[in-house]
Amino acid sequence: MYCEEKFREIYNREPETSFCPYRVCPLGAHIDHQFGPILGFALDYGVHMAYGVKNNGIIELQSMNFPKRVQFHISSVPETKEGDWGDYLRGATKAISEKYKLTKGLCGVIRGALPSGGISSSAAVTICYMKALCKVNDIELSDSEYIYLAKKAENEYVGVASGKLDQSCETLCRKNNILFMDCKDDSYKNIPLQEKMKPFKIGIFFSGLERNLATSAYNNRVDECKASAFALYSYAVTDRRGDYNLDEGLKFQDMRLRNIPEEIFKEFGVRLPTSWQKRCNHFYSEMHRVEKGIECWKNGEIESFGRLINESGMSSIVNYECGSPWLIKLYDILSKLDGVYGARFSGAGFKGCCMALIDPEKAEYIKETVEREYLKEFPSLNGKYKAYICSTADGVGKAEGDRF
Repeated sequence: MYCEEKFREIYNREPETSFCPYRVCPLGAHIDHQFGPILGFALDYGVHMAYGVKNNGIIELQSMNFPKRVQFHISSVPETKEGDWGDYLRGATKAISEKYKLTKGLCGVIRGALPSGGISSSAAVTICYMKALCKVNDIELSDSEYIYLAKKAENEYVGVASGKLDQSCETLCRKNNILFMDCKDDSYKNIPLQEKMKPFKIGIFFSGLERNLATSAYNNRVDECKASAFALYSYAVTDRRGDYNLDEGLKFQDMRLRNIPEEIFKEFGVRLPTSWQKRCNHFYSEMHRVEKGIECWKNGEIESFGRLINESGMSSIVNYECGSPWLIKLYDILSKLDGVYGARFSGAGFKGCCMALIDPEKAEYIKETVEREYLKEFPSLNGKYKAYICSTADGVGKAEGDRF
């Protein structure tokens, strides 16, 4: 049963609809929160919502993926999170109401087309809901407002120290393009697919285990990166004042690795704890992979682009030290499989899923092989492991024509 049917069953009226796609980031892994550059695709699967206005200001939503109906009033959002999926809705309502006057609520049913984990389902839920809430309140948000307010909800209310990768891809991506975004200054462009590039699809391979970023090691990694940046900054200012033309007024809360030239890391990185050195190695090497990836994409070199994705996946394991036995096994299978151009963890990389660029003609062979080899290692996940073949899509748009 889809959202519209469920809505009619509950409310006995015709709904309006809202949709937000999922996203994957082939290159730029784990560096958006350090103001690094990213490359991303929106997928032709996403979060769909059927809704209607409630003039009394009540928000009343239920999910077809998670238990517990969410209910609250737009003027009395709980000050602290409640630990369920509704926190993203509460955070979004709070963020919007700080800038715009909300007078109407809504009732509805929301459904994610794919399992959660690794495809930015939380950001997709947030933006899908924001579109609906703004529609009933006659508010028109710009692309930058969708990105900023959705990120604010996740950072300040839910408590995930994410960057803007997810929200940007889900808002700005265009079909048959790859999105390049520099998270330092928010500049972006969609780079079109080259005619001479071999065809590809995007495979999404779910481990069968979901995760919660707010309780995973995600925030710890973000803190390690910021601490590394501040330590390198302090070494450079103290030992080589003026040589690197650094802003000496930066405070810890404003510090990111993008503020630190790679030359400083090469000179002073040995002073950092080993784990922090690894985080820095991932950041700077991933920056270079994004640069090389843009050139490969522009030249139509899908195989070279894929090799960079594999390298990113390995750096995520070795240097960023994310991953789990399940995702590492999926990566290991995919990265060596004929017909897979490149693979890596998608999202935070602690549970969730792996993404891969694949040859469409070998899609069924790839799905069958990965399932067989993965379940041979983890037979208890039979029935929970899932795989899907996706295409690129536009960012936030109408539900008509999208896949659910």
